Amino acid sequence: MKDAAPRWSQMTHQYHLAEPDLSKLVSPWHTDADLGRPIEVVTDMTKSRKLGFLDYQSTLDSFTDLFAQLRSLQLIP
Repeated sequence: MKDAAPRWSQMTHQYHLAEPDLSKLVSPWHTDADLGRPIEVVTDMTKSRKLGFLDYQSTLDSFTDLFAQLRSLQLIP
């Protein structure tokens, strides 16, 4: 992602986005660390639900809602 900042700056002009400084929006090192792990992660929501956290949103809805919000704020094309 070392070359992402100049490309992002170009995209902000091309698509009239609100933030040209990529470092204010993301931390590529963190994403690389999360997605580059050589292990699988399994999670279980049973304990959370037993403690009363019963509301949830499907993964697909979470992503589509997030990206719709980012587009409305003109942070992504």
